Amino acid sequence: MASSNPSSFWRAGSKEEPRPAGCAPGTAPALSVLFLDPQRSIKLSKTLPPQPDYFVDLNIDQAVDTIIATRQEYNLAGVFREPLRAKDDVEYRHEVFHDLEEQPLQQALIAFAVEMRKMRNYLAQVEKLNYPYQSKRWHIEAILIYCDAVIALAQALMASAAKSRAIGGLLREYLSAYVASAQFKTLNNEVRSLLSELDSITYSVRINGDTLTVRHYDDEADYSEVIETTFEKFRQGQVHDHRVKISEYPEMNHIEAKVLDFVALLNPDSFQRLDDLHARSTNYLDATIAEFDREIQFYLAYIEYMAGFSKIDRHFCYPSVSESDKHILARNCFDIALGKKLLLVGKSVVCNDIELKNGERMIVVSGANQGGKTTFSRMFGQMFYLASMGCPVPGTEASLLLSNEIFTHFERQEDINNLRGKLKDDLVRIHHILRSATPRSVLVMNEIFTSTSLTDGLFLSEKVMKEAIKLDVLGIWVTFIDELASYGESVVSMISTVDPSQTLRTFKIIRASATGRSYAMALAHKYALTPESIKERVQS
Repeated sequence: MASSNPSSFWRAGSKEEPRPAGCAPGTAPALSVLFLDPQRSIKLSKTLPPQPDYFVDLNIDQAVDTIIATRQEYNLAGVFREPLRAKDDVEYRHEVFHDLEEQPLQQALIAFAVEMRKMRNYLAQVEKLNYPYQSKRWHIEAILIYCDAVIALAQALMASAAKSRAIGGLLREYLSAYVASAQFKTLNNEVRSLLSELDSITYSVRINGDTLTVRHYDDEADYSEVIETTFEKFRQGQVHDHRVKISEYPEMNHIEAKVLDFVALLNPDSFQRLDDLHARSTNYLDATIAEFDREIQFYLAYIEYMAGFSKIDRHFCYPSVSESDKHILARNCFDIALGKKLLLVGKSVVCNDIELKNGERMIVVSGANQGGKTTFSRMFGQMFYLASMGCPVPGTEASLLLSNEIFTHFERQEDINNLRGKLKDDLVRIHHILRSATPRSVLVMNEIFTSTSLTDGLFLSEKVMKEAIKLDVLGIWVTFIDELASYGESVVSMISTVDPSQTLRTFKIIRASATGRSYAMALAHKYALTPESIKERVQS
């Protein structure tokens, strides 16, 4: 049997196998698109920071899990646990997000990621292949994918209008120099030349009983064509195709491997080149490019997450951040974790506004139960978290303090292991928060001291409020104690509202004095039970 097919059974395929992205251990990138200091990125790639305590209370853990769900290979969880503390660091990321608003560049980065993932899949398969020549071929083809991806990305960056320090500056310059380097050019040319040479190899296989002979292909006749031509005159029309499609697997069987060994013996120079290039290119992957491939997914993942909200007309904006200014403003913002859940069932999330000005520091939220107060407090905390991540925040306008820490105090189940009652546990937790907080901290409290009497709850709450104001922290406090809303000039009262005509909760939180009677009054109006309505009926 003669064959002119070069070597299809040992060439690389497209089997998908996950493999972690990023630079190899012991290597270090020259730049980072996430941090001004690349060392921070290196540290995060080695050690996963603990999840901040406030993640669960603010449902940030749910949002982050959704954002990175399809990108597990990039190990992005650590990035979301490392907030930025300096304004310049935040603006560094804002610049990249602005660059990625250019669709051609964004698509080029997505295409680059696809090719790099394909390359990693090839390398993962290399580790599973048992026959040396086949695994070496897969390795060389992985290098070709890498070279093509890097060249395409460099060209896209040169053609783009990117202006960020990270992409428009550092990365563009680095890639331009890298693809022009003698080392990269040599690697690229050698890989292409070798693969072309290997693909040009032809051979014939003769099978006689249980004997298999491999020889140089010498233009032997292809009898399949002869047979087809001979029997063409007997064709009576189209008939059912009884051929069975045989699944192709990347692994070779022992017969294919033996054929390949014989082909190598017939073409020693070509396969010696394969051995040599493989030996010289085991560490071909550039650390900076590999780390960029991982880091850029932070931006692409968040952009993909934001895009879903456009379906329900919810917007994101770039917040103006300050390390000291405590004039806080956010328009049309919303809880991203709740918003994503509602989006999945075809519903829309309610937007609200936040503003603290002229020395105001603490928002006290009261009103009807199930009126959106806790969601509002979570949204408040999420805004400061996302701002510290250098990400666009939900809303149409935002000015936020770049906090140094977020503290939360939400109601928790009693822990029988610590032998403390619920009230004592509340006191221990709030004491720790007040000892740790600074003027740049953000405090989010939700229904604390609910296990004690109203009188004791008011007494303890006023003590906590006094300390919080003394610390000059920014915060929000959801409470059933209306008296806290009028504690002082630094406290702002906001209430959850209802639709008077239908007594439905609107989930809108507005600035208003705490009366504790908004929902009751709405019911009274609906059923004509207000004092005025009753008097009218009595008189009539």
